[in-house]
Amino acid sequence: MTELSDEQKRDFEAAAFRRLVAHLRERTDVQNIDLMNLAGFCRNCLSNWYRDAAEAEGVDLSKDQSREIIYGMPYAEWQTLNQLDASDAKKAEFEARRPRDH
Repeated sequence: MTELSDEQKRDFEAAAFRRLVAHLRERTDVQNIDLMNLAGFCRNCLSNWYRDAAEAEGVDLSKDQSREIIYGMPYAEWQTLNQLDASDAKKAEFEARRPRDH
């Protein structure tokens, strides 16, 4: 196996993250509650992690700014265009599996 430098790892991680964000922007049919129920994270989690990383480097980024970076548009606009009402079953599954910090 090729040994990667820290810089290469960072660059590859950044590329993979950009690809994940692009994929989630394309798959607007996949609702956040579906992601949460299946994987325990969603687009909002990614935006929170992004904001946490910025703040760790001393960059003040608002919740709205970090969400717009992940969603590719203001969150309210994404909700209007793409968010569907979750079924009672999906809501119940979310409550049963909800991470403690959500």
